[in-house]
Amino acid sequence: MHYLDYAATTPVPPEVAREMLAVLTEEFGNPSAQYELGRAAMIRLDRDRETVAGALGCRPEQLFFTSCGTEGDNWAIRAALHQNRRVGRHIVTTAVEHSAVLQCVKALEQEGYAVSYLKPDSTGHITAEQVSAALREDTALVSVMLVNNETGARLPVEEIAALLADRPALLHTDAVQGFLKVPFTAGSLGADYITLSAHKIGGPKGIGALYIGGRAKNTLPLLYGGGQEAGLRPGTEATAQIAGFAKAAALRRQCLEETWRHLADCRAYAVERLGEIPDLCFVGRGDAPHILSVSLPGYPSQNIVSELSGKGICISAGSACHRGRVSHVLSAMGLDKKTAAGTVRVSFGPETTREDIDQLASALLEHRRTRFPML
Repeated sequence: MHYLDYAATTPVPPEVAREMLAVLTEEFGNPSAQYELGRAAMIRLDRDRETVAGALGCRPEQLFFTSCGTEGDNWAIRAALHQNRRVGRHIVTTAVEHSAVLQCVKALEQEGYAVSYLKPDSTGHITAEQVSAALREDTALVSVMLVNNETGARLPVEEIAALLADRPALLHTDAVQGFLKVPFTAGSLGADYITLSAHKIGGPKGIGALYIGGRAKNTLPLLYGGGQEAGLRPGTEATAQIAGFAKAAALRRQCLEETWRHLADCRAYAVERLGEIPDLCFVGRGDAPHILSVSLPGYPSQNIVSELSGKGICISAGSACHRGRVSHVLSAMGLDKKTAAGTVRVSFGPETTREDIDQLASALLEHRRTRFPML
């Protein structure tokens, strides 16, 4: 198998799986229990929180575990609006956000909130000047992702944070595709809420985290219950998943610079090889080293994905969350219909090899030779 869809999810290294198995079978105590097994579980939980917080560059008490990036996005948006409920009911976001943000703010529109959706340029980028122009006296929240999951465009979160420094509007960023893939810390970003997810960095599915810091105060609890996660996200902690998240983050940090170089080399080699295919074009101007969006105009992306899957090559037609629907990201970028319909996303990880990319290039070239373009 040639796996080239790391932006969708990542394989779990054996070290991570072993760490999780130990927690499931040996260190299985409930962290809220008062006997030794429970106290040991709480000590382990605190240590794992410190590990993930260290990877983000924040204090452990600023990091709260969630079930996934979607949960973190929804919680951050609702919490920010609750804090700024006396500021107003205006939200600024982008037209290229992950569905976890877009669907949440669309639901809020039905509740009476006003939303400004900023459109990207043809490369998929948004500027801080666009955000500045969209701000109003009643703007309560700005939500701008760090790295776009389809194009790899890195958006100017740091500039936006500086722009909002003397305004009441809070800043949320979905950093799921950026965490440990592009250089940043919670402090360098300056966002008030930062969403993370484990399964994009070699951790298990079903666990994420939300950073709550900066100007975020008196956060609205996501749930109500037993008081776990400082009473903001109660429920028995998913200790095995958290352990896997922490181990994955620790492994990535051990060889971070090397991984970044490897991802950049893979992307550069893919640009070279795929650039040899007639009619193929590159979509957007991705800044992140692990994502490359390309198109064979006139060749339906779903057909490409299906045929390559039969050859053991895994890529996606845009975000894995679209499930065959037209990408809102490509539409917002203004791509013509044939280019948008023929767009596929290739994404890389630490395990990616040049052979994987060679096989992809050969398969795409063969697909072009043997398939008639759409009429």
